[in-house]
Amino acid sequence: MLDKKNTIQLKGVIKSCLSNGMFRVKLENGFEIIAHISGKIRRNFIQILLGDSIIVEISPYDLKRGRIIYRFNYNSSIYNRSYISKKKKL
Repeated sequence: MLDKKNTIQLKGVIKSCLSNGMFRVKLENGFEIIAHISGKIRRNFIQILLGDSIIVEISPYDLKRGRIIYRFNYNSSIYNRSYISKKKKL
């Protein structure tokens, strides 16, 4: 099992929707990865749509795949509220 401490969290935007809860995500550093929805988001029926701002958790072993762990609300801006800095500093 992968330890939660070893993951990398980055902000990104949904660029395209693929099948089975997979999405192509453009990260804030310019890279594109394929990410799937985490179980918590799936369990709470949170819809992820094209253009949504999200936070992706990436394993240091496979930098091309990730897991969507948070979707920003439409009424709050990413730049006003930093989710990552509240959790942990990178």
